[in-house]
Amino acid sequence: MALRGYRWIVLSCVCAAISLFVSQLGAAGPATSDPPVSPLTLSQVVDRLVEKNAARAVALERYTNRRLYVLDYKGFPTGLHAEMVVDMDFNAPATKRFTVVSEKGSKYLMNLIFKKLMESEQEAQSNENRDHVILSTQNYDFASMEYQPAADNCSYVLTVQPKSSSKFLFRGRVWVDAKDFAVCRIEAEPAKNPSFWIKKTEIHHSYSKVGDFWLPAQNESISTMRFAGRATLTIQYQKYEIVAARTVGQPASGAGSTNTPDSRH
Repeated sequence: MALRGYRWIVLSCVCAAISLFVSQLGAAGPATSDPPVSPLTLSQVVDRLVEKNAARAVALERYTNRRLYVLDYKGFPTGLHAEMVVDMDFNAPATKRFTVVSEKGSKYLMNLIFKKLMESEQEAQSNENRDHVILSTQNYDFASMEYQPAADNCSYVLTVQPKSSSKFLFRGRVWVDAKDFAVCRIEAEPAKNPSFWIKKTEIHHSYSKVGDFWLPAQNESISTMRFAGRATLTIQYQKYEIVAARTVGQPASGAGSTNTPDSRH
């Protein structure tokens, strides 16, 4: 196989792996005034997580942010590096618009990886996919839970297993805030290895509170090739602006509307 052809296969597989979590990123829902609770049972935590995320995510009508995509590939036949700054505008329930601000490095990576990631994120927002990618009992088995008192209040650690091998699902551990019942951290791997060429993919994702909302802070995805090579994608989320939001529980414009939340967690 030609070197360029091999590299194309490897990086295409990396894109398939890391698109999992880029598609998952969305508002985790606004904070609530509930006092910290310790400890609850696994079923109680799951019920509150699912219920509050479903109710609270619809409150976020529109937000914008700036993202810095950085991808480093080290391996056969050569190393590659690319950076892209992108402005994203989300409008509920399912519209995301991306505007490229600047580019640096390999055009090959930018076209093959970064643009594909944005397409995957939009794909996950489609009507046929939204219900099948959220963190819920419909899509996941919540196998176990630990309660670990923490200064940042991310005290509940849930072990989750996907119920299907969808490219948008994962298996791993989820940290849940004991006050807001929103996901604040995830350590995971894809539900299914996207290719023989990839030996392992590790995904590290964190949220931070922006005003009354929990939103993505950083995503790092590391893919190790089976024979040679390693690709590290980092996405930093900056300059959030909450453009429009409703009070939690307030109906969307148009009585009776039942929009599916943008939140994946």
